[in-house]
Amino acid sequence: MDSTHDSFTFTDFTLQSGEVLPEVTIAYVTRGRLAADGANAVLVTHGYTSGPRMIDPGAGSSEGAWSTLVGPGAPIDTDRCFVVCSNMLGSSYGSTNAASIDPRTGQPYGSHFPVITLTDIVSAQRSLLEHLGVTHLRAVVGPSYGGFQAFQWAVTFPDWMDAIVPVVTSPRAPATDRTATLTARFATNPNWNGGDYYTTGGIHDTVTALRVETLQRYGMGEGLAERFPDPAAREAEITRLAAAWAREFDANSLLILGRAMETYNVTPHLARIRVPVLYVLSRTDALFPPSLAPCVIADLHKAGVDATYVEIDSEKGHLASGADAGKWAPALRGFMQRFGIAE
Repeated sequence: MDSTHDSFTFTDFTLQSGEVLPEVTIAYVTRGRLAADGANAVLVTHGYTSGPRMIDPGAGSSEGAWSTLVGPGAPIDTDRCFVVCSNMLGSSYGSTNAASIDPRTGQPYGSHFPVITLTDIVSAQRSLLEHLGVTHLRAVVGPSYGGFQAFQWAVTFPDWMDAIVPVVTSPRAPATDRTATLTARFATNPNWNGGDYYTTGGIHDTVTALRVETLQRYGMGEGLAERFPDPAAREAEITRLAAAWAREFDANSLLILGRAMETYNVTPHLARIRVPVLYVLSRTDALFPPSLAPCVIADLHKAGVDATYVEIDSEKGHLASGADAGKWAPALRGFMQRFGIAE
C-alpha cells in the first residue's frame, strides 16, 4: 500500500511550561491499515533534521532510506501493522514551528515560539494517534532524535506500547552548547534579525553551509563513496543535498528542537519503562558511539527492563540505521516477531 500524507490540527495545547499553544498542526505519513480495535499501530519517530517521509517507499532522510525497514514483508510489516511517522512539533515538514502564524498576532512566531520539551513532542504525537483511532502501539521505533522520542514515550506513556527500539541514540542528550553555538553562527548572517528573518530574505546560505558540515560529520561522505568515487564529485553531491535540505528546513527549528534536546534525560526514570527494549548503535557512529552501550544496558537492567543490545557493523557512522539497514534488519525482524509485527 502506498503511503498517505496528511496533517491534524487541534487547539489549546498546554505545554510542560504551562504556556498554551492556541493551535497545533502535526503533519504525518502513514502506511498500512489500522485494525478495527486500533491496536496494531507502530510509531516510527524521525531524527533531528529529517521528517515523516523517512518511511516513504524509496525516499530518504538524514538517516537514509527507512523504506527497506518499513513495508510489506519488511521487519516493520505494513501487511500486519499500521505505521505512523509524525513530524515533530517544532520541526519543519508541516508541523507547527517558528515559521507558523501565531493566530494571536497574525505574524510568524519567529523568535517568540515557546520553549518545548520531548514530553511536549510525544504528547502532541499522542493527540495525533488518538485522532487517527490508535488505541495502542505495538512499538515505537526511531533513530537519533527519534530514539530520544522512543525512550520518552516509554517513560511518559508506559502503558501505551508493547516495545521500543531506540537506534543510534541514548537515554540522555550529549552534553553540548548546541543552541548557543547555532545562534552565534546564525547571527553572523545580516538577515538573521534575532530569529525574525521571515521578511528579511532568510539565511539559506548559512544553513546550507551548516548542513554540509553536519552531513560530513554524520558520515555522508562514506555513504556516497561508492556512487561518487571522485572526492570533488562527492563534495558537490553533499553540497547539492545540503542546499535542497536548507530550502525546506527552517533554521529556527534547529534551535527549538535543540533546546528541547538539552533538557532531555530519562535516565532517572528508566524504572517507568515496562516493555522490552532493543537498543541499537552503529560501530562507527561518532555521535552515539558503541562505548555508550554497556552503561545504558546496565542501567536498563538495573531498572528491571528487558533490554537487548545490537551493534550495526557499518562504516556509515550515524547514518547506518538507514544507509546500512540490511545489516540490522534481521535483528529488528527477530525482535518484532516477539510481538507479531513481522513474520
